Amino acid sequence: MFSVLIRDYNSHAAASCMNRLAKFSARFIGNHGFSIGVDDVQPGESLNEKKGKTIGEGYQECHELIAQYSKGALKPQPGCSRAQTLEARISGVLNKLRDTAGDHCMSTLHWRNSPLIMSQCGSKGSPINISQMVVCVGQQSVGGRRAPNGFIDRTLPHFPINSKTPAAKGFVANSFYTGLTATEFFFHTMGGREGLVDTAVKTAETGYMSRRLMKGLEDLSVFYDQTVRNASGGIVQFVYGDDGMDPVKMEGKGGNPLNLDQLFMKVMATCPQRGHETLSPEAISQMLNDKLSEQDPSAGGCSDRFKELLTKFVGNRIKMLRNTRRALHLDEDHVGRKDSSIEECVAANISGIAAKQLQVFLDTCLSRYHSKIIEAGASIGAIGAQSIGEPGTQMTLKTFHFAGVASMNVTLGVPRIKEIINAAKKISTPIITAELLSGQDESFGVKVKRCIEKVVLGEVAAAIKIVLKSSQPNLVVKLDMQRIEAQGYEGINADSVQLSIINYPKLKLKSQHVRVIDEAKLRIYPDGTDRSKLQFELHNLKSMLPKVIVKGIPTVERAVVNPVKGRDKTIERYNLLVEGTNLLAVLGAPGVDAMKTKSNHIMEVNQTLGIEAARRSIIDEIQYTFESNNMIIDLRHMMLLADLMTYKGEVLGITRYGIAKMKSSVLMLASFEKTSEHLFNASYAGREDQIDGVSECIIMGIPMQLGTGILKVRQRNGGSILLAMNPLLSS
Repeated sequence: MFSVLIRDYNSHAAASCMNRLAKFSARFIGNHGFSIGVDDVQPGESLNEKKGKTIGEGYQECHELIAQYSKGALKPQPGCSRAQTLEARISGVLNKLRDTAGDHCMSTLHWRNSPLIMSQCGSKGSPINISQMVVCVGQQSVGGRRAPNGFIDRTLPHFPINSKTPAAKGFVANSFYTGLTATEFFFHTMGGREGLVDTAVKTAETGYMSRRLMKGLEDLSVFYDQTVRNASGGIVQFVYGDDGMDPVKMEGKGGNPLNLDQLFMKVMATCPQRGHETLSPEAISQMLNDKLSEQDPSAGGCSDRFKELLTKFVGNRIKMLRNTRRALHLDEDHVGRKDSSIEECVAANISGIAAKQLQVFLDTCLSRYHSKIIEAGASIGAIGAQSIGEPGTQMTLKTFHFAGVASMNVTLGVPRIKEIINAAKKISTPIITAELLSGQDESFGVKVKRCIEKVVLGEVAAAIKIVLKSSQPNLVVKLDMQRIEAQGYEGINADSVQLSIINYPKLKLKSQHVRVIDEAKLRIYPDGTDRSKLQFELHNLKSMLPKVIVKGIPTVERAVVNPVKGRDKTIERYNLLVEGTNLLAVLGAPGVDAMKTKSNHIMEVNQTLGIEAARRSIIDEIQYTFESNNMIIDLRHMMLLADLMTYKGEVLGITRYGIAKMKSSVLMLASFEKTSEHLFNASYAGREDQIDGVSECIIMGIPMQLGTGILKVRQRNGGSILLAMNPLLSS
């Protein structure tokens, strides 16, 4: 509200509004009072009944799932074992149970309820806190899972062995109002302990991350030629954020410079039609095109992205005008006079735009756009580092998110941001999202999955036996052709298995050692000639043969066909989530749409697709991680960080090694980490420091070249100019 007042009126109007609102609020609370007591969290009779019914139904569903699991009738989810499927299904039921109970609670509370007012106005608390006080505390999790076993095959000695019921695995059915039982309280302390440790560890992690970001980005600023450069003049971006806009002044969602809807409403209100004729759709389009054609980006005009936004907005207004006229049975393209008929008057009042209104709207848009261009000298590096570092302090440390499929974890939160900023060569959960050429067909996805997933010999062999009777002892491998056919493993036969065994590095076998008997049978002879060690070698071969990969990509752990749901919860298409690395092999797999396939492993994207793809990947991954924590950061900050990490032609992490490659200043590197080492090496090599950057200037006590310090005053060295003195003044 205050930002709109400042933008549309002035700072005095916003300050006046703040002052009056503060006085009014204080007086109202003083007269009326605002307190909280036990009766505010006391559940009613109807709520207790609903709670009992909801929890009873949830428990019943969990018991049915456990019974199915015990009988072996529970169908496993894709890429999961039966035990993992049971845990995922029960967790889903119990989470839904708490949400349902919470919804019942929120709907029955009086609108004057104090905790409800606090959560709705945003001062403190959330609907979950209220529902935990009134209805049900819910499932306690430790490390993203239900309570683990602390004793032999059970969580506590109060429960039967191997019990998987909700109560035995940390579900708290009571609320804080009714009070927790002894076992519930113990599970609650387990969940609470994790939260405390998490907070303590997270503070140190995010603090160090913020410091590294600040050291890496501190000397980046905008120059007068619109480029973003570091202290030594190296260009990091040609135009800041691709459009040269100041993130602080953005009005619209998603970092758009203007909130066009709000601006259009203001123009319509402050500049009424007053008898002016409304424009036809063609006239509106023509007027817009004429106005935009005057704006040349090279001569300080608006960017192509803003032109696109404005064109789309005006296009929607034209569409609305056409729809209104069609509904009133008027000609869509030809607009008549306002007083010619009642329908024309109604159409003009609902969605008509007069020439004066459109002129004022477009002029306001363009003038406001130009007022939002970032100023030269702005220290956008420091602002960007703080904009990424500060929200990191509010993130959870250990967040795991199921990537559409149960048990396929994706690391999120602070550890993921650390991985991206460090440009880690090995990440904890590498996942390749492969789009399919035929995305609507699930069976096609299953076929592609079978091509990618690795199959070991142990899965397709009916038997691996040692034969000692013949003159030359050997191993016989029989393939289970029925299983191979049933599973749909195409191309697995004795010949392909022979090649796989020869190419398997640990076995060190040559082609003469592996003989094909028929399409389902192979004979393998040991490599050694020493008969005393023959028995040992045969047993060693037998233990290693089941691990030989006969099909698929060796570095892929598993692949899962994932249904992609739209906003209306219907399945739009299917894609493939591949857990593991080797993006190149996945791109080359038959049935995979290589143009739309992406990986969350930035170093691998760089090796496979190049530095520009790695830059794009860094931006997308940081954005996805923050959005998963419900935080929105301006895209321009992430673009700046990605450009800094990639502008040298390789992906450099914001670590002591990466910063040493980015910066040449000795004092800056010494002020970061390994001080004595940098100073000793620099003095030994006789290096010079230009004292350009922020850290160096602070150490030397010199004004830095950011903000107003970007300007330099030069003295002319030509002949001295003698000023003739006035004799009246000199006497």
